[in-house]
Amino acid sequence: MKRSWWKIACVVLLVYTVVGGLLLPVPALRQLQETIRNLYFHVCMWMAMMTVFTVSVVNSIKYLRQLDLRRDIQASEYATTGVVLGLLGYATGIIWASYTWADPNNPAYASFGSIVREPKLIGTAMALLIYFAYFVLRSSITDMDKKARVSAVYNIFAYAMLFPSIWIIPRLVPSLHPGQEGNPALNVNDVDARMRLVFYPAIIGWTLLAVWITSLNVRLAFIKEKNWLNAH
Repeated sequence: MKRSWWKIACVVLLVYTVVGGLLLPVPALRQLQETIRNLYFHVCMWMAMMTVFTVSVVNSIKYLRQLDLRRDIQASEYATTGVVLGLLGYATGIIWASYTWADPNNPAYASFGSIVREPKLIGTAMALLIYFAYFVLRSSITDMDKKARVSAVYNIFAYAMLFPSIWIIPRLVPSLHPGQEGNPALNVNDVDARMRLVFYPAIIGWTLLAVWITSLNVRLAFIKEKNWLNAH
């Protein structure tokens, strides 16, 4: 029980996020209306994504210093979880955009062209494709030590590209996405106090879930590696 407290906290926080996110009152903004509840999912998943990508690159750096294959496995699994969260964040963002950016007087497909040209969506797609290339690179190298070294270096590059493609470049060009002057979700003047009661626990809950999933995948990868070494 002492070692599982954070898993219990994860479940409690996510249940609170879902129930509170759907039922607790939110500000009635003209453009967003009830879609603002997606803040608890779209933005918080991306916060968790950034956290696990950071843990991934830290493990890659530690691998290059220690040459411990366990660090490489951890880096790979955290990157995998980050990509999954990125895809979920991307999907929830597109759904949100279809309700807030699309012209209500025209069919949804009529606004598709302007939405897909949104710099934030393009930058996010670039970042995820860079990480997809990371996994393709890993699968193309059979030697474990060489794969770990090359993957670690590439992971550092992928993480370095994450910030300009998602956070910097989209803010330098005209964009429909809010937050040109900063992140509105973290600005205390932009987020209603009632929403912060759910928003911050949601970030912690999604992050703990990402760590929980990754820890299970890491343990499974360790078992597979041990069995492979015993077989050879």
